[in-house]
Amino acid sequence: MFGGINPKQMQGMMKKMGISQEEVSAEKVTIEKSDGNLIVIENPNIVKIKMHGETSFQISGEVKESSREVGVSSEDIKTVMEKTGCSFEEAKKILEKTNDLAEAILELSD
Repeated sequence: MFGGINPKQMQGMMKKMGISQEEVSAEKVTIEKSDGNLIVIENPNIVKIKMHGETSFQISGEVKESSREVGVSSEDIKTVMEKTGCSFEEAKKILEKTNDLAEAILELSD
């Protein structure tokens, strides 16, 4: 992109311009769209960029778009049941409420 400039020189120039970037480790990124649908990015590569007091993120990966209407997966229901000892109906209901596997398990474990 910038010809013969090595990465170390590029970082030095960016630092002089007040630009910093760092890699963010994540397994999945979920974006909730205003229409209620989701954009899910699996195995993402994320770079957090700070420039002139603003923070932005550059995200790339395997993109999947889905509707919330799809409901919860049977795998998630099974996991919640195994971890908490609750019934299928309880697991499904809490997953629909929280839309988050870890949060569902925590709520049912209290």
